[in-house]
Amino acid sequence: MAKTLTIGVLALQGAFIEHIHALNTLRSSEHISDVVEVRTKQELDLVDALIIPGGESTSIALIAERCGILEDLREFARTKPTWGTCAGLILLAKTAIHTKKGGQQLLNALPVTVSRNQFGRQVDSFSIKLSSQCLGHVSEKSVTGVVEPFEYVFIRAPAIVSVDDSEVEPLVKLPPGHGQTEASEDGLLVAVKYRKMLGTSFHPELTNDTRWHRYFVRMALAQEDSAATTASLTA
Repeated sequence: MAKTLTIGVLALQGAFIEHIHALNTLRSSEHISDVVEVRTKQELDLVDALIIPGGESTSIALIAERCGILEDLREFARTKPTWGTCAGLILLAKTAIHTKKGGQQLLNALPVTVSRNQFGRQVDSFSIKLSSQCLGHVSEKSVTGVVEPFEYVFIRAPAIVSVDDSEVEPLVKLPPGHGQTEASEDGLLVAVKYRKMLGTSFHPELTNDTRWHRYFVRMALAQEDSAATTASLTA
């Protein structure tokens, strides 16, 4: 019988309720045993994988520090499947530019450089439909074999302007012309995978399409299966 996962959503600030709703819709089909709102170390210790939601990255970091779980989040991100969306991507990154004066705390786990608010202010929010091949294994393909487009929602979103480790796998890049500064002429990178980490600039939880949540759950499950196989071989 396949392992089931307890998935946590960091619930300090931001769009965590929407992620919880998306995960709950997948519980019957994607080997999810429980979905937990994470605010304390004790709750973090209960989960097999974690989503850090969109919101205000500086506020999330400050609240996490005041709650005494910032270091625990750093350790979790380095050792267990973790997905950062929008603000969560900023927090996961090793480097962030265009931050508020004085900078901000980062988890220093994902070896990329992100540009905060790359796409401008709230009024500059936009969505775009793209057919992303990385979603192929969690999609029902059309009769032509093309993956159905996903609606990518960007709200005061960051972008990945530098990949700083050869193991980082690019997943989604916007067409040229979207974005205001670095690398926009080549198309900005907005989703990457690195070992047990997933980082995305957009807000999949604000759509009714659960394919990115399914992608993360299956990624986390594969990591758990790989760890269990390694443990059995070395026992």
